[in-house]
Amino acid sequence: MAVNAIKDDEDVSTVKKSITIKRLLSYLFAFKKQIVGILLIMAYCVGVSLVNPLIIESAIDDCITPGNYIGLIKLIVIALVINIVWVILVKVRVYVMSLVSNEIIKRIREEVYTNLQTLDFKFFDSRPTGKILSRVMSDVNSLKEVLKNFVLTLLPDFILVFSVMIIMLVKSPKLALAGMTGLPILIIGLFVIETLSRVRWQIVRKKSSNLNAFLHEDIAGIRIVKTYNAEAETLDTFDELVKEHKDSFIRAVRVNDAFNAVIEIAEAVSIVCMYYVAIKVLHIGAGSVGMLIAFSSYLFQFWQPIANLGSFYNQIITNLAAAERVFEVIDKEPEIKDSENAVPMPEIKGNVRFENVGFSYEDGVKVLNNVSFDIKPGETIALVGPTGAGKTTIVNLISRFYDVEEGNVIIDKSNLKDVTIESLREQLGIMTQDNYLFTGTIKDNIRYGKLDATDEEIINACKTVNAHDFIMQLEKGYDTELTERGGNLSAGQKQLLAFARTIISDPRILILDEATSSIDTKSELLVQKGIEAILKGRTSFVIAHRLSTIKNADRIFVIENGGIAEQGSHSELMLRRGLYYNLQNAQMC
Repeated sequence: MAVNAIKDDEDVSTVKKSITIKRLLSYLFAFKKQIVGILLIMAYCVGVSLVNPLIIESAIDDCITPGNYIGLIKLIVIALVINIVWVILVKVRVYVMSLVSNEIIKRIREEVYTNLQTLDFKFFDSRPTGKILSRVMSDVNSLKEVLKNFVLTLLPDFILVFSVMIIMLVKSPKLALAGMTGLPILIIGLFVIETLSRVRWQIVRKKSSNLNAFLHEDIAGIRIVKTYNAEAETLDTFDELVKEHKDSFIRAVRVNDAFNAVIEIAEAVSIVCMYYVAIKVLHIGAGSVGMLIAFSSYLFQFWQPIANLGSFYNQIITNLAAAERVFEVIDKEPEIKDSENAVPMPEIKGNVRFENVGFSYEDGVKVLNNVSFDIKPGETIALVGPTGAGKTTIVNLISRFYDVEEGNVIIDKSNLKDVTIESLREQLGIMTQDNYLFTGTIKDNIRYGKLDATDEEIINACKTVNAHDFIMQLEKGYDTELTERGGNLSAGQKQLLAFARTIISDPRILILDEATSSIDTKSELLVQKGIEAILKGRTSFVIAHRLSTIKNADRIFVIENGGIAEQGSHSELMLRRGLYYNLQNAQMC
């Protein structure tokens, strides 16, 4: 049974490898004209390679030996002309193929990035950013040489090997067979090496991905590392990951290096056998020196392409794991996507209804269980409760960042699964706890919420959240360049800009997840006035741990144990002296 299982795994691996190679090479078909041109050039180059030994043979046996120097000069001129053209065409071939391979890599990277944009949060939640970056950059880059060498090496060398074999068999079958005695050694060696090499290069890719993930996480969290004096610990982890990558790379390279050794052994055996047959069996003498030199040249041309093919095969094995990882991302289907019959979301009025909604991030661990509520258009709903109770999950389901496992989420009589995601989210304004800012100007970051926003709309949005004054105090005002994640601003300033970015789109439903968590108390009071104006006429969901900020909400939902434990206005809940009352008193202490 175990043997059968191993065989089945090998069969699956072989089929998967074949599919990956075919798919990788399919990108070449989009450049048929360029490839045909390159093939024509290569046909000429192969022809020159086959003719050169014949010229040498004729020069020695037909010109030099009998003293025909006029014929020798003619042969030299012919050889110079065809080889000069050969040199020029080789450079053209390499240049054109470089352009083609670069364009293919660009397309593959665009496909990877485009599909990444369609994937839902669950995909990114389960994968470190560094590993995703590794697939987009280094894994895609590693495919470039494979594509280029397929045309520049594989095809011409295959043609050359078979052409040389035919010529040798025609000129002397016995010498030809003697010159190929090393092939069994080559075939057995390549089979053994390929089996070991592929597994080891898969390990190298994984170790490289782990290293990239650690570097990204460590640099992104450098403030925390320095705050807790954890430089030594992170250095130890880095050293360990680097050592693992180095060791796995060395083990893989050792196997790869065996390719050349096997080819050299096979070639040496073949040369010895050829000369033995030539001297001892065929008794080739001085009168046939030219033929023997030509045959030796053909034998070299027979084994040199095989060495190139071995190196190319080695390259494929080395980068096959990268190709599989790239295609895995391209083929990944988003779990959250439009249904076949999805229609655009009509203009939202603001009625939001949960019908017996259940949801879990992990199997068997319920975050929401049988949650039901009905929100009227224009209502402001505050969500409070302990960390992990499910507050953010509720707004994530409204935004359809995740799909419900049980029940339905309805907005204005439209089930969210029946409308297009784009038409839904373009009517939502969402400000999460992560007030992420991009590299670029302040103006560009705010316009991210509405790409066609005018400068006047941007300024009005900033005035609404009281961000205009601090922006104008900066040297370049709204044209101030922000560093990565807005590193040249305070936490409060970044949050104000993120808030302006959220409201500039004039959303029909507004979601504020800890919207004022990084703003000082004085600024918060100013922002609250702007928030109150914005909330009018909009259905709004506000998550806040500062209970003082949600006293004016129409209803307050206290979320606990995956459900709504209490709901009502601030005054109603205080009179009940329940969970909300206890939370309020705890914050006042």
